Amino acid sequence: MEETKARETMIQVKDLYKIYKMGETKVHALDGVDFEIYRGEFCAITGPSGSGKSTLLNMLAGLEHPTKGEIIIAGKHIEKLNEKQLVTFRRERVGFIFQSYNLIATMNAVENVALPLSFRGIPKVERLKRAKQYLKLVGLEKFMKHLPNQMSGGQQQRVGIARALAVNPQIIFADEPTGNLDSKTTMEVLKLMQKIVKERNQTLVMVTHDNNLATYADRIFKIIDGKIVHIEENHKEVDLMALEQIYEAGGVIENQTATSDETVDPEEISEPEIMTEAEGGEEV
Repeated sequence: MEETKARETMIQVKDLYKIYKMGETKVHALDGVDFEIYRGEFCAITGPSGSGKSTLLNMLAGLEHPTKGEIIIAGKHIEKLNEKQLVTFRRERVGFIFQSYNLIATMNAVENVALPLSFRGIPKVERLKRAKQYLKLVGLEKFMKHLPNQMSGGQQQRVGIARALAVNPQIIFADEPTGNLDSKTTMEVLKLMQKIVKERNQTLVMVTHDNNLATYADRIFKIIDGKIVHIEENHKEVDLMALEQIYEAGGVIENQTATSDETVDPEEISEPEIMTEAEGGEEV
C-alpha cells in the first residue's frame, strides 16, 4: 500500500455526477463517483450495458461535461475547460483506441498512424518516421504499406494502438478495444497493451463489459447504476491458455476478425463520437 501512495496520480475524480432529464424523470448516468488512477496503471472499467461505464470514459476523455464534480488529469481540472481548450487537451494529452479501428480506407498503415501528428504541425518527414517506429513496436513492420482492407482485424487494431501511441499521450483510453476480434486475436492485443503499459510506464483506461478481459488490468473498477461498487486490486498473473479456453468453451467473443473499408472522417481520430448511456435525454 505504501508503494501505491508514492505513485504519481494521473487521474483524480471527485464526487462526479452526470444527470439526464428524460421527460419528468432524472437519470443518474453517474451518481457520485470518486477514484484515482496512477501513472503506469492499466485500469479496466467494467459493468453491464447502461451501467455508466461509457459515460465515465467520455467524462475522463473530456468528451462530455459533468453535471457536477471534478476531473483532474495531470493536475489540470478539465471540467473547467471550454470546448476549444478541451480539443487542445485531447489532441495533446490523450490517445484513443476504438472498437471499430477508425482507420481511413485510402491510407496505408504508416499514413493512418501519422495522421494525428499532422494536427500538431509536425513536419511530414518526422511524422512518417515516428509512425514507422510505432508500427515496429506493435509488430507490423511488414505491413506498413498495407491498406486497412489488406489487413486482418487484429492487424488493424495494432495500427490503432500505434496511432494512439504516436501522439505520445499521457493517457490512452480504449473503448471495448477487442469487441470485433476473435478470441485468439483478443488475447494477443490485450497482451500487447499490457506490455506497453509496463515497458513505457503508460496509463491506460479500458472499458469492457467482459470480466474475463478485465483480468489483464492492474485494477478493475466495477460500476453499476452509475456508482463504483467495487475496486479490485489485480496482482494475479493471467493464465492466457486458461482464459482462451474459457472463450472457446463459452463462445463469449464471436469470430469476427474482419476488415474495414469504410471511410472515416480524419477528425474522428482526434474527436471521437460521444456515446451517452442515456441517449436522447436532455442534460441537466
